[in-house]
Amino acid sequence: MNPHARLGPGLTIRRGFTLIEITVVIALIAVLVALLLPAVNAAREAARRASCVNNLEQLNLALQLYEQAQRVLPPGVVDAAGPIKHLPAGYHMSWITQILPFLEQKAADRLLVRNLGVYHPANATVRTHQIETLLCPSEYQSAAAPLGPAQTSYAGCTGGAETPIDLDNNGVLYLNSAVRYEDITDGTSETIVLGEKWLRGPDLGWMSGTRATLRDTGHTPNATLFVATPAGVPFWSPELPAATNQFRLGGSMPTPKDAQYRVGGFGSRHPGGANFALGDGSVRFLKTTIKPSVFAALGNRHDEELISADSY
Repeated sequence: MNPHARLGPGLTIRRGFTLIEITVVIALIAVLVALLLPAVNAAREAARRASCVNNLEQLNLALQLYEQAQRVLPPGVVDAAGPIKHLPAGYHMSWITQILPFLEQKAADRLLVRNLGVYHPANATVRTHQIETLLCPSEYQSAAAPLGPAQTSYAGCTGGAETPIDLDNNGVLYLNSAVRYEDITDGTSETIVLGEKWLRGPDLGWMSGTRATLRDTGHTPNATLFVATPAGVPFWSPELPAATNQFRLGGSMPTPKDAQYRVGGFGSRHPGGANFALGDGSVRFLKTTIKPSVFAALGNRHDEELISADSY
């Protein structure tokens, strides 16, 4: 029968889609979406990772400009005594507070009351000021709790071992440090200056020269997600097995007192590793599979270890 045959005045038969045809079309669309979605997500992550690299380059450049002006790199943290506790008490001015003018944050630098500590109410306005350069785009959680301290995804390297932040760390940024580029005797191209860190759990913010802005290479990237709350109570991610969350000093669970001195390692939300800024100005993506000995050596500025370029 002719599908357009007239049945009567003004009436014709028009063939529509069958239920099977509609189902097949929907299934094909679903398959195409399933195939394209990973590629779209990968492209977005590549863009976020590139933006993260740019952030580290900007921070590294600010450190270099500071060194040119002051003939020395900024101290990792300024405080009267050490080791540094991860508690909101003390002077605790971080290395980030020292480079604000070189990050085009001159207004924040002018408002910062340097003769008072980080946690003084007079510095509350600056402490809650979020700087975009300090945040990795791959961080999906809020950078700061309401009225809480503004955060940073990047931390300076105190050294190549899990030790409290103190005067004798072997990295580039630590307690009252005054390291010059010529003091990095292992070579600036083989020494980590900055790296990514997780934003997970309560933190003291970018102004605080605690583990909030300082980490070590005693753990490979993403090997630990330990954080200590401002009260010094340890926190472990429920997303990881107990062995991963284990406190690495002695392999036992830390007491609150131990947790106050805990520094912890670097990490990121980028799949497979994290971005790190080296002393020569370059930024490298270091994989989670890097040898612990190699990673530890990269955090030490003067251990005189020869590191093969293909080992990281």
